[in-house]
Amino acid sequence: FLTAGEFLPRRLPSVVLLLLASCMAAAQATGDMATLYGVIRDTKGHPVPNASVHLELRGSPDVALSTNGDGAYRCAELRSGAYTLRAEKAGNGSVIYGPVEIGSREVKRVDLVLRPPDSANLPASAEFFDEPQFTVAGITDTMNHGGHGSDSVSRNTQSLARDVIALDQSPSPNTAPLSRSAEEQSLRDALQRDPASFAANHRLGLKLSGIGKYRDAVPYLERAHQIKPDDHESAYELARAYVGAGDYDRARATGTALLATDDSAKVHHLLGDVEEKQRHPLQAVRQYQRAAELDPSESNLFDWGAELLTHRALEPAMEVFSKGNRSFPRSPRMLVGLGVAWYASGSADSAAKYLCQASDLDPANPNPYLVLGKMQIVNSSEDAEVLARLERFARLQPHNAFANYYYAVALKKSARRPETPNGPPQVEALLRKALQLDPKLAPAHLQMGILGEERGDFRSAIRDYQSAVDADPQSAEAHYRLAQAYRRSGEAAKATAEMQLYEEISSKSAQDQEREAREIPQFVYTLRDSKSPARPR
Repeated sequence: FLTAGEFLPRRLPSVVLLLLASCMAAAQATGDMATLYGVIRDTKGHPVPNASVHLELRGSPDVALSTNGDGAYRCAELRSGAYTLRAEKAGNGSVIYGPVEIGSREVKRVDLVLRPPDSANLPASAEFFDEPQFTVAGITDTMNHGGHGSDSVSRNTQSLARDVIALDQSPSPNTAPLSRSAEEQSLRDALQRDPASFAANHRLGLKLSGIGKYRDAVPYLERAHQIKPDDHESAYELARAYVGAGDYDRARATGTALLATDDSAKVHHLLGDVEEKQRHPLQAVRQYQRAAELDPSESNLFDWGAELLTHRALEPAMEVFSKGNRSFPRSPRMLVGLGVAWYASGSADSAAKYLCQASDLDPANPNPYLVLGKMQIVNSSEDAEVLARLERFARLQPHNAFANYYYAVALKKSARRPETPNGPPQVEALLRKALQLDPKLAPAHLQMGILGEERGDFRSAIRDYQSAVDADPQSAEAHYRLAQAYRRSGEAAKATAEMQLYEEISSKSAQDQEREAREIPQFVYTLRDSKSPARPR
């Protein structure tokens, strides 16, 4: 394999992002349809096979499917919209989560945890919180996001930062009995009997909000809040429903008013979500920071660090993730965030170290492997530790297409060494297996074409490159390589047509990346006195 930096001239700034910008472990959706996938686990973190998964979209028939032997589910060809996810298995429990917004051609991962109806969901927290050694002073609009490292690393980091945001290993799903429609009707009947009841309005609004029907929940929660304006929980749930319904101005007003009598972490976190939704990164990070100061739980620290990482405040992000790792050494995603922050800072070796540690903490968790796989696509150097983890990924999750694909890429790099002369046949076998699992996995088709081209089999290479283009028509690298293969096969007209497509896609992608880069604010921060003492809660 050639690395992303080796295969094309410098005029292709968009290839890496085009190949890597999908969510982790995601296959590419066809047409305008979306893809939703993930893993269902029990409360001990074990995958749950043969669990029932239902995807509900208002106005459309429910989509029902089951998890495979690895607890994984996947549904492509979905319409865009706000889905409510429901998963269940007798003996393990059930979960309802939503809404999950998914757009046209988007590929999104949602992992869920089945919980018994009577289970407690108490978040972990640290006993002490070390005061951060920086304050966010302002933001500046800048195109220089790369810092150290190549442009490819910078573009790949944008994708990885988005992946870190998605690493919500426990998205606070709302457990509910399977007969939730009967329960909802019972709550409506109770409200009809006593329309002026605070409890009846609050309970129905809370139920609707819990199953993702935020717009339906708002009138009942508003009524409950009018009946008891001093009830903190009612006001908080109303603000949450406003966020879910997309009414961010009312959410901010309600949350801000609540702070006067309830200066709590959850209210600050909610306000952070509001500011992030409205693209106010400085205000968002301050709210997340305050939430972490009031309650330094794993989730609050992670969300604070992820917000900093998203907006390229790399040193503060590393500091927060480091504090999170010290307080929660068993949190894989804290190590993943720390690894991505180091990678964005130009230290691929440090990044690999933390990601390998994350994968060792929970070998069944695919997220650290997937980030490792993305990183090693761009990095030309090989790493025996990364290779060992990706081998384990493929061994533990043989039915995961990306597990086989990323291991193939790593193995091909190691095969450059004389002591591994049998690498290429195994690489091809892994790629074929990945494509058998996911025929639309464009990067695997692309690498199969590269193998054929390396053997001088241009007919085979053309076939595989064409499959890559069919799976992902926006893959600039696939068009470029297909053009070169046509040229070497004497098909000049086809080569010219593919080269023209490559130029068009490359130009558009470069413009999109420039626009995206201008929209990513970079925080300007000042370091505090390094001797600032730890402050107990």
